[in-house]
Amino acid sequence: MSIVLQLIGSLGFLLHGMKMMSDGIQKSTGKSLHKTLAWMTSNRFLAVLTGMLVTMIIQSSGATTVMVVTFVNAGLMTLAQSVGVIFGANIGTTITAWIVSIFGFNFKIAVFAIPMFGIGYFLSILKNGRYKNWAEAIMGFALLFFGLSGLSEIFTPENLGWLFAFRSTGVGAILGGFLIGIIITALLHSSSAFSAIVITMAYNGLVNWELAAAMTLGSNIGSTIDAVLASMGTSADARRSALIHVMFNVFGTILAMIFFEPFLKLVILLTPGGANSNIAIRISMLHTVFKTLSTVILLPMQNMLVALSQKIIKEDQDRISDNYRLEFVISGIRESSEAYIIRAEKEISDMVYIVSRMFERLKKGFENRNSTFIVENFDRLSKKEEYADQMKEQLSDYLIKCSEHLPLTDEVKYNITNMITIVDELESMTDDCFKTAVLIKRSIDKEMVFPNEDMKELIPYSDLVHTFLMFIKDNINKRLSDEQLDQALDFENQIDAVRKTLKKKAKKRLEEGANVKTELLYIDIVRTIEKIGDHAFSIAKALAQTR
Repeated sequence: MSIVLQLIGSLGFLLHGMKMMSDGIQKSTGKSLHKTLAWMTSNRFLAVLTGMLVTMIIQSSGATTVMVVTFVNAGLMTLAQSVGVIFGANIGTTITAWIVSIFGFNFKIAVFAIPMFGIGYFLSILKNGRYKNWAEAIMGFALLFFGLSGLSEIFTPENLGWLFAFRSTGVGAILGGFLIGIIITALLHSSSAFSAIVITMAYNGLVNWELAAAMTLGSNIGSTIDAVLASMGTSADARRSALIHVMFNVFGTILAMIFFEPFLKLVILLTPGGANSNIAIRISMLHTVFKTLSTVILLPMQNMLVALSQKIIKEDQDRISDNYRLEFVISGIRESSEAYIIRAEKEISDMVYIVSRMFERLKKGFENRNSTFIVENFDRLSKKEEYADQMKEQLSDYLIKCSEHLPLTDEVKYNITNMITIVDELESMTDDCFKTAVLIKRSIDKEMVFPNEDMKELIPYSDLVHTFLMFIKDNINKRLSDEQLDQALDFENQIDAVRKTLKKKAKKRLEEGANVKTELLYIDIVRTIEKIGDHAFSIAKALAQTR
């Protein structure tokens, strides 16, 4: 029981340390590091390099691949561009094994892990908070090695001598180790953490070279679970991106298992010291050689992998259903906070699209105010309005949970508050679009007669509001400059001026004896359209305040 409890505690230190280190680095580097993935992909080799470097920095191939899936889903990266980044991320993740093998066993790591944690802690409580995120990364690094020290003390022949029974080099033992690698990595959501465990066990003599190699190869398949979970409920291309990640790891692993003996000989040949080298270094070399060879073999087949993924996962017939669904699900041990924010930004972009499409349908009622408008547009506008209500509720809840549960900087949390405001304003715009449609329908049902010039004046008025909507659509999820905010204010003032003119004309007609119900309904239409412009200006102000 003592050994089991110590194992749980040490594993907890290791996993939480890796999470703290990754989170701290991601928050320190800011949004720019993750956005790099979206544009440094002009060719397949640059994409590989980008994926490798980003993963080496944030210490998580899972976080990188989840970001890639999210970027593809948001339309910021094509499926073809994602392939190279995924391949590079797999190479980049091997850095953790090298850190563990080089630094983890050459000296008593607990001696410097404890003071390192202390330094990180005192940096984190400095009043200006300038080094808070890097302090978190330092504390995570210390916890990682503290956990590794605990594992090293547990994985000894004295404590776990029964594991010597698995030191056989037979096919059964190799396949058993391979399956163990898949299962435990999938449970831990981290191939890096499992690699650290395997290296520790091998260094202390609990598993031999062949079994450690099989377990390491198995971990590559288990590590695909994060991308698979992240792709659920996303676009066809995002799911294909996750599938390519799975195919890369599965194909490379099966190939390595088929040529197991020659592959191990190649690794030994490339490792300084050969068969007499430090087994921890040898396992790290295996990890790197496997990932690099898989990339070299599969990168020229990028187009074939894309085509195969498109055959397996068909195009979405209709992604817009009557029911909206967005769930906040933490799928792995180490999450990319940026991936969640990008997902929210995509949903907001979709919501802006819904508003613009609703308004375009609404304009048809000004141009042709007849029963055809009701038949072709009213039910669709009603469904879109209900859909937008669901989006507001679930997207706002999603953003609140992001703020509560993800490791975010104060700047990102501030931006989330603005995003919630934008979602609320967008939903109000759909309400006003539908309200205007109801007014038009009422005028048609009651056979109200408007002077032709009155309805004609609504067309340029609605065109002005539509132009403002397109301005918001083009700049959504971006920070507006002072000049752009002035442009938004100009739109707002123009809309207000036209509203006042139209209301004055309607009141004048009332004074001249026009139909009261008809003119009051006309004034309601003018006012409701103007409110859509007000909401657009509120969104512009929120975008201008984005940090």
